[in-house]
Amino acid sequence: MLKILLLTLGIIGVAVVLLAAKLIIRGDASGPMQHIGASRAMRDRGIHCVESMDAIERAQRAHRQHASETR
Repeated sequence: MLKILLLTLGIIGVAVVLLAAKLIIRGDASGPMQHIGASRAMRDRGIHCVESMDAIERAQRAHRQHASETR
């Protein structure tokens, strides 16, 4: 039982060290972008992240409201 626990901790330790080395070598501490908007394929399809979609809808709503008030 103790051997399996030590083996597991050793494997996890090696994985953490390798991930840290990858970040140090690449020099990109932030890692890959996880937002949908960062994907070219999603942008080509017109799919945006929730925050972007919310901002677009708020701007459109404000524009429609302003246009109806000026009539």
